[in-house]
Amino acid sequence: MQPNQITYIHKVGQEHRKRYGQFFTHPQVAKFMTDWVLESGEKSVFDPAFGLGAFLDAVADTKKIKFTGSDIDPDILNFWSETNNGFDSSKIEIRNEDYLLTWGQIHLNIVCNPPYNRFQRFIDRDNVFNGFMKNLGLKLSGYTNTASAFLLKSISELHYSGRLAYIMPLEFLNTGYGTIVKKHLIKNNHLVSIISLDCEKDVFPEVVTSVGILLYDNSKSHPYVDFYALDSINALPDILNHQPITRISTNQLNPEDKWLSHFQKSTFHVDSKLSVPLDYYGRFTRGIATGANEFFVLKPSKASMLRIDDSELAACITKSAQIKQVIFESQHYDKLIEEDAPVLLFRVKDNLSQHAYNYIKKGEYKGYANRFLTKNRNPWYKTENREPAPLLLGVFSRGGYKIIRNRSRAVNLTCFHGFRPNLFGTDYIEHLFLYLSSIPGREIISMSVRRYGDALDKFEPNDLNNALVPSTEMFDRLSSNQVIDAISHAEATGKTPQWIDSYFAKLKKRIAS
Repeated sequence: MQPNQITYIHKVGQEHRKRYGQFFTHPQVAKFMTDWVLESGEKSVFDPAFGLGAFLDAVADTKKIKFTGSDIDPDILNFWSETNNGFDSSKIEIRNEDYLLTWGQIHLNIVCNPPYNRFQRFIDRDNVFNGFMKNLGLKLSGYTNTASAFLLKSISELHYSGRLAYIMPLEFLNTGYGTIVKKHLIKNNHLVSIISLDCEKDVFPEVVTSVGILLYDNSKSHPYVDFYALDSINALPDILNHQPITRISTNQLNPEDKWLSHFQKSTFHVDSKLSVPLDYYGRFTRGIATGANEFFVLKPSKASMLRIDDSELAACITKSAQIKQVIFESQHYDKLIEEDAPVLLFRVKDNLSQHAYNYIKKGEYKGYANRFLTKNRNPWYKTENREPAPLLLGVFSRGGYKIIRNRSRAVNLTCFHGFRPNLFGTDYIEHLFLYLSSIPGREIISMSVRRYGDALDKFEPNDLNNALVPSTEMFDRLSSNQVIDAISHAEATGKTPQWIDSYFAKLKKRIAS
């Protein structure tokens, strides 16, 4: 981190930076991106999220370059102005404006490290979305993050002879809201390559997400897109001279597919004759989001002290670490109760007891009714009414996801996704648990994961529901006794038996090298 960045961070504080989604560009990354866009031959660079001027610094030694930029945050621009006096002002124009609300410009070259704000912190989101509809005819998903909106707008404003380089979170490559972004990236065959920075801790030490560089050339048609993965920041300057991990014809890239898999060399595909999407048997859904766990999650001792009636409490797994077994039985939950763990969910019905009413009033006094989720519920204190899910899958993982066969009466919060079978899938719960626990099952399901920084993986319900699992014909070849024995082995050892792994490995068809 550069000295001016450290000084700025100490001056404005973390909350200010979080509001504006400010993460600073590594000098080597800024140099790579500006060098690449200037190969267009156009001697002009625009940065729509100027920040502390990393891209301006990168072109400081380049002659006859016109640099323009904008930033919504007046504090960061004032800090930059006070600490940078060595630039030729005739070649620089920096504006204090909200780029996402400023339309009608065309830029010869664009480089950007956009704000990293998720949709919950998206500044002036409604007006921004209205602007996209009015100016581009695009209806953005409500889950669109700030960085993706920046990218879409910049693509629309790039001069026909210019280039664009963006460094941003790559999670959009695997998300539903990212479909529209990918569609515009490949619309006219101008996407050149995407570089996944697997060295993201060197680039953004504070970011817990996958990060990459997108290179987009408006001056020519590119018949294919190269996907690179970078292990060392020092290898970045020469990366485009090396063989990509994957090269895919642009007309074969489907915006609705998950593109993160293109950064990995796949050694197998799944046999379509033996598999079906998971939602054939039922669906994973998110756990219960309370919006204020401090209020809704209670220890037995506190519930007793408050004299909350048992009918106004639900058994609930509130943290992943509360489950240490692969088969979670009622006695395991009862032990958590004995340990006074926070495993009770305040869940009231229409007729409130006096004690529940008093507790709700205390919650309102403390401001819990005005949280992001609670203020949009009517009444604010009523959470989702869910039945216990027989399968639980951990949302986040490192080194392999957590899959639980839940036989208890406990519902779950957002630490787990819960699988609820349809009428047809009810008979295959044990089979699905064995498959999801098996080595081949984990390999296949993990093709649908969203990879974040610091070796962190995340699953979304729709990703899981579209993942491939064995067909009923394949499940039905397992006898009842085999299933029972395999479940017993998993319960005793925490792993599926080797013969189950070998059986499910039949779904994997190796790709010839």
